Order: sequence, then C-alpha cells, then structure tokens
Amino acid sequence: MKTHLLMVLLTAGILILLPPISRSHCQIPCGIYDDAMRYDMLEEHITTIEKSMNQINELSAASEINYNQLVRWITNKEDHCGKFMDIVWQYFMTQRIKPTAVDAGEEYNGYITQLTTMHEMLVTAMKCKQTTDTANTDRLKELVAKSKQLYFKDHGHEH
Repeated sequence: MKTHLLMVLLTAGILILLPPISRSHCQIPCGIYDDAMRYDMLEEHITTIEKSMNQINELSAASEINYNQLVRWITNKEDHCGKFMDIVWQYFMTQRIKPTAVDAGEEYNGYITQLTTMHEMLVTAMKCKQTTDTANTDRLKELVAKSKQLYFKDHGHEH
C-alpha cells in the first residue's frame, strides 16, 4: 500500500514538473512572429510534396516495385501535407488573421479574400494527400503566392 501511494505521488510530481509539450508556435501574444519565414516554410513543403509525388510515380512505374521506398515517399508526402495544413490553420487562420466586422467595407472584403484563399489552400493540400497529381502542387504554389501578396499588403513585413 505504501509503495503504491509513493508511486502515485512520484508520478503526479513528475507530471506537474514536466513542461507541457506544444506542436506549434505559441498561442499567447508573445510578439515573436516571423510571417515571411512561415511562407518560406509553406513553399518548402510544396517542393517536398511535389518531389514525393514524382518519386511515388517513378517507383510505381518500375518493373520491380520497391515497396519500402514507395511507402517512405507516401509517408513523406502525407507528413508534409499535414505540416503545410498546420501552418495555414494553426498559425495564420487561428493567430494572425484577425476577424473584421462585416460593416468594415473594403477591409472586410480583404479579410474574406484572405480566408477564402487560405481555405482553398487547405482543400488543395488535402488533394495533394489524396493524389500524386502535380497539378495540385502547381495550384498550391499559385495560392501561396496570392495569399502572401494579400497578407503582406495588409500586414506589411514588420511581423
């Protein structure tokens, strides 16, 4: 009984002292943002997704398929699509793009355009997960360029 109680107390103490693990940039107003870097990361993920697609297509067409490598490239594509999507929704849509009042006129229209573009980025990244069609990565590149232009027009490069 004493051993069991000691183990419970020890485990509780360790859990209290361990810092929480976070997957992304903070969601508190720390003021440390690098928006341009996030766009660079999005572009890098697209490049990796596209390379993965090309490798999957090449390995699939081989006369003798190397399933180990094929699975590794599929997993790589899936991971980078997920990371891309996390940046879009977790960083930009949740933390950086601020809601705008409907009666704010042109500012509201810009807000809706940004949200619509980011939503399309998420849907296109999902299509990248589902296929090996590089037309989807081409579209993603276009959308990121559009989003970047819209975002920095509204936010400048001071973040």
